[in-house]
Amino acid sequence: MKRPIRVLIAKVGLDGHDRGAKVIASSLRDEGMEVIYTGLRQTPEMVVNAALQEDVDAIGVSILSGAHNTVFPKILALMKEKGMDDVLLTGGGIIPNEDVEQLEAMGAGKLFPPGTNTADIAAYITEWVSKHRNF
Repeated sequence: MKRPIRVLIAKVGLDGHDRGAKVIASSLRDEGMEVIYTGLRQTPEMVVNAALQEDVDAIGVSILSGAHNTVFPKILALMKEKGMDDVLLTGGGIIPNEDVEQLEAMGAGKLFPPGTNTADIAAYITEWVSKHRNF
C-alpha cells in the first residue's frame, strides 16, 4: 500500500500570522496528505531538522514578513547540505513577482500568492512528489 504524501508546514522568523498556514495544513489533510505543522517562530535549521526527522516529501513555508530572500535560500542551503535533493521546498505569502522568479531559479518550487486555490497547491505538491520521490 502506498503511503500518503507527507508535508511539513512551517512559519519561519518573527511573523506571527499563521491563519494561512493553518488553512493550507487543513486543506492538504483534506486531500489525504499527512501534515506536520511546526507552529510559529521556527528557524530554517529547525524546519530542515524537523523535515528530516519526519521524513517528509515536501516543506511548505508560509511567509508574510518580507524575509523570503533570506529564509528560502537558507533553507535550500541546509537541505542541500543534508542531501535532501528529493524534497520539495514550496511556500507562499507576500512575495513580489521578481523575488518569486529569483527564488524559483535558486531551486525553490512554485511559490503561491495569497488567495491561491488550495486544490491547486495540493495538485502541485502531488504532481511534484510523484515525479521526484520513489515510493
